[in-house]
Amino acid sequence: MTVPTWTPAAVPTSGAAPDGTRMDTVQLLVHDLDAMTAFYQQAVTLDVLDQSGPTTTLGRGGVASMVLRQEKELPGQDRHGAGLYHTAILFQDERRLAGALASMAQRAGHLYQGSADHLVSEAFYFADPEGNGLELYRDRPREQWQIGSNGTIRMGAELLDPQRFLSRWYDPSAPDDGASAAIGHIHLQVGDIPTARRFYEGVLGFDVTWAMDSALFLSAGGYHHHIGLNTWHSAGAGPRAATLGLGDVRILVPTREDVEALADRLRHHRIEAADDGRALRFADPWGTRLAVTPAGADGQGS
Repeated sequence: MTVPTWTPAAVPTSGAAPDGTRMDTVQLLVHDLDAMTAFYQQAVTLDVLDQSGPTTTLGRGGVASMVLRQEKELPGQDRHGAGLYHTAILFQDERRLAGALASMAQRAGHLYQGSADHLVSEAFYFADPEGNGLELYRDRPREQWQIGSNGTIRMGAELLDPQRFLSRWYDPSAPDDGASAAIGHIHLQVGDIPTARRFYEGVLGFDVTWAMDSALFLSAGGYHHHIGLNTWHSAGAGPRAATLGLGDVRILVPTREDVEALADRLRHHRIEAADDGRALRFADPWGTRLAVTPAGADGQGS
């Protein structure tokens, strides 16, 4: 059975980032490829889609989400530096999220860090075996999202009991239907919010959906957020050193013309970028690498 790729619906928004923008895979640089592959496959319930040399690609329903690349010589990541706060994998509904949550509880319960009802979504937080943050979540239907008087999407952090969630939604007899799960958003640590806003809103063209002194959330197409940025542990951080942890962040836009329009904006702002005809690659002010690719005919990066 072929399961169609599922992504959140887009609506027209004002920013330069096209409304059909969405997240692609996240690359992690890891020390122990075998152990990390086993974790994401057995605990998170992703499938191994490709394994070649020092690299493993995992996903669900044929949709790639995580790329693990072994880099044994790199030092461990700086917890107070710029880089990854967490990768967020989006499941289609409560039942599928509950299946992954039950698997994590059985195989990696010691890595659990918390949970929250964010009003737009329900989320459970973990670390992976090498300390990379991981969020497993599902979205509430868009018609249930609350819009504030200033037009921003209302988000919060209400109590979410994982045991109650599992009791309601987990069905151990439910067959695996091969449904896709993909990167819903990426949350990064940055050195300061004003600089981050100038880059991610002013240059890349994402719309701000929520802002505070220590955190910023941005999206395209009216989503609650594709990118989160915070200084909770990294205020004042400078450029990233080469370490384990986040390799790059990959973003899909609808067409090649959208890639070229972004390349024009980067040139206007004198930001160095490389375009090999397949992906436009550049870095944010802290050296976090991004790659923007047009969506292929199958809905994934070409």
